[in-house]
Amino acid sequence: MAEASSKTSLAVLKGLTPFMAPYRGRFLLAGIALVVAAASTLAIPYAFRQMIDLGFSTVSSGNSAHVDRYFLALFAVACVLAAATAARFYMVSWLGERVTADLRSAVYGHVVTQSPQFFETTRTGEVLSRLTTDTTLIQTVVGTSISMALRNLLLFIGGLAMLFVTDAKLAAIIVLLLLAVVLPIVLFGRRVRRLSRASQDRIADASALAGEILNAVTTVQAYTHEGIESARFGASVEHAFTTAIVRNRARALLTLTAILLVFGTIVFVLWLGAHAVLRGTMSAGELGQFILYAAITAGAIGALSEVMGDAQRAAGATERLLELLKEQSPIVPPAHPLSLPPRTEHGAELTLRHVSFSYPSRLQTAALSDISIDIRAGETIAIVGPSGAGKTTLFQLLLRFYDPQQGSITLDGVDIRRLDLHALRDAIGIVPQDTVVFSADALENIRYGRAGATDDEVIAAARLAAAHEFIERLPEGYRSFLGERGVRLSGGQRQRIAIARALLKNPPLLLLDEATSALDAESERLVQAALEAAMVNRTTLVIAHRLATVQRADRILVMEHGRIVETGTHASLIAQNGLYASLAKLQFSLQH
Repeated sequence: MAEASSKTSLAVLKGLTPFMAPYRGRFLLAGIALVVAAASTLAIPYAFRQMIDLGFSTVSSGNSAHVDRYFLALFAVACVLAAATAARFYMVSWLGERVTADLRSAVYGHVVTQSPQFFETTRTGEVLSRLTTDTTLIQTVVGTSISMALRNLLLFIGGLAMLFVTDAKLAAIIVLLLLAVVLPIVLFGRRVRRLSRASQDRIADASALAGEILNAVTTVQAYTHEGIESARFGASVEHAFTTAIVRNRARALLTLTAILLVFGTIVFVLWLGAHAVLRGTMSAGELGQFILYAAITAGAIGALSEVMGDAQRAAGATERLLELLKEQSPIVPPAHPLSLPPRTEHGAELTLRHVSFSYPSRLQTAALSDISIDIRAGETIAIVGPSGAGKTTLFQLLLRFYDPQQGSITLDGVDIRRLDLHALRDAIGIVPQDTVVFSADALENIRYGRAGATDDEVIAAARLAAAHEFIERLPEGYRSFLGERGVRLSGGQRQRIAIARALLKNPPLLLLDEATSALDAESERLVQAALEAAMVNRTTLVIAHRLATVQRADRILVMEHGRIVETGTHASLIAQNGLYASLAKLQFSLQH
């Protein structure tokens, strides 16, 4: 991070080049329009000089047509300027919108491919801030500031050249004085950039906090923490405000310094020019031309200092977005993936050999230790154990959200690290403990399991998951909007939507993580029957605490502290009088 922060704004903004390169043709057209507009602007002072020195000298002779021609020429230049400026504005605005859209899509597409490890240390609110606030700043730079900077750079160079053409002595004095004032402006601009980065970081912090609280608003209200959370967010916003004010104060001071020093220099030189006219060494038209070119040059410098402030802010935003794009997921798809063998009618075979795993955020603690399992095709395996035993972690490894530090996992004889990630995950259906329902209608929520499924196939999956009846009772049936995070459904209804989604996918390997935990007795009976039907000709792993869910499993694996401590059927494990028997006894005592 320190290395990146030491770069100049221009160096950081070069990171946008891959997003601008596809539109180099449009940039060329915008550049042509920009050059024409700048040339038209630079032609105006020369036209004024001709009008003053030549046009008005003919008035005494009554030749007003000569004056008219100069005014018509001046108007023609203004027409060219207007047309070129309008063309430049449209093209650079289009480029700003297009590049920003591409950048947002690239960042979002990259973030959604990151492993869960990325989200252990990065808050989603911060990512959203970078996708919105930061990209808006970049849009300003690409769609406005770059064009303005190039335009004013051309005006500065052209104006300065014309100053030398008009009066080299006065122009040389201006250049020497400007060189003396530019250095403090550049040094001060670096501080503005550092403050801009800090300001964007504070805005991201506030966005992250807001996203976290709004996603848990019912918990906040249940504990009557509305005032506390509002105060926390207010404090975060105030921190962002204070940082922004420091940045704006520095930027305002930069603008003040630039304008005072630059215009002070120009006023001094124009004073010298006025005395040259009085001495007769310079014509009135030349002084007028010099004044206009000096104003153009000074205005260009002032605009460049203003644009530099935008560039400093955009550099910080670009830096943050490029950091996201540089993030590399530790889960790397193989360069030459293998294919799974053709699916059999009995499901998939699964083998784990000496698998050990620790989460990257807590490497000292083993989540799984030396796990070895052989699961035959079509077998139903129940996994039980106390909270924290490693059951859900096992599922995450099967889906290759993480790779184990030791050991291997094979699906139908192929190491899952040799499979394409999509091929692997297409072969697995999961009903997670924390059900996810998207802000769409019921039909699309279930169709998430298989994007190309027909409506009839979706409805059939809903029937299997005992979800059809309650969906039909919704105001618009399958077209009913379920609300953000499924707020219009009960916990059991959300879980049945998730089960229907997994059944629609029709995978050879089915993972059920507490799939019936949120169901009442009647719903559990319906879903259990549906799940039993779905388990036919499919390999199924079931995490469950309810004994009714696991009693009919072919085998039960009992886990504790990341290890498999017992294996067997319900009856054999009860007879062993070990951990499983203790868990069963505890549950029976709670039920009675």
